[in-house]
Amino acid sequence: MNIVNFIPITAFTGGIIIGLAVVIFFLLNGRLVGISGIASNALSSKENKFDNILFLLGLILGPIIYSFFSNQSVSITISNSYVVMILAGILVGVGTRISGGCTSGHGISGIGRFSLRSVIATVSFMIVGILTVLINNLI
Repeated sequence: MNIVNFIPITAFTGGIIIGLAVVIFFLLNGRLVGISGIASNALSSKENKFDNILFLLGLILGPIIYSFFSNQSVSITISNSYVVMILAGILVGVGTRISGGCTSGHGISGIGRFSLRSVIATVSFMIVGILTVLINNLI
């Protein structure tokens, strides 16, 4: 699988599936999808965390199952050092806390509800992501 190839129908279909998953999650759980919130709830001491663990397990197993049935494998080469990746993870965590949610929460659920806060957060995520790639390519 070449991740560089862009096929509009695949992107459209993926968007529809993500949208349906968000709606179904909301109808079944009465809350919006946000991976940071789901991960936080799964790691907390709350009693009702089984659905959160299943959701995260689905995120991990989904690509593996797809790869198995499609006979396509995805290989990823990590070129950054572990120190850079740990620092990046910490910064993402801090940014998630400051913005009151993660990219999936703001970008999918928040914008879908026409939340101005989520639009601003998503634009901020995109700008910082673009700047990070540009700076990383210069170093």
